[in-house]
Amino acid sequence: MAKVVMTCGRICCGKSTYARRLSAELGAAVLSVDEIMLAVFGQYAGDKHDEYVEKLKRYLLNKSAELIGSGINVILDWGFWTMDERRAAREFYAVRNIRCELHYIDISEELWRERLRKRNSLVQAGEANDYFVDENLARKFASIFEAPDSEEIDIKTDGRNTV
Repeated sequence: MAKVVMTCGRICCGKSTYARRLSAELGAAVLSVDEIMLAVFGQYAGDKHDEYVEKLKRYLLNKSAELIGSGINVILDWGFWTMDERRAAREFYAVRNIRCELHYIDISEELWRERLRKRNSLVQAGEANDYFVDENLARKFASIFEAPDSEEIDIKTDGRNTV
């Protein structure tokens, strides 16, 4: 039976790279909030950004259940930054009898800063279609992120193999 994998980790920790690699291993579809948001709105969706993200997450949860019902593994490529969001997603899948795993990418502060600099350079050069993460955005997400406890984590990686 197909399953869903939720990728969890701070912004710019390697979740998308990890999701693509895992997709190849599992034969899974990757559903990415950032990919859709950037395709539709570019770097800036204005004051409605957070509202659009929440609506898109609800849509992708439902789409993932549809794909899993068709026998397709799914990887959800967004941060699952809060305990409440992770709990709600697990409940969503539990009532549908869908197997769900949380894969946590836990990288060091040094590696995170290095990846952030690299990503921002690529975005500025037009070589990557990712969000540019300035200090304000980094602080915003740092204030939101709640690292999962050991009971929530199915697979943990230190992120060195995600890029």
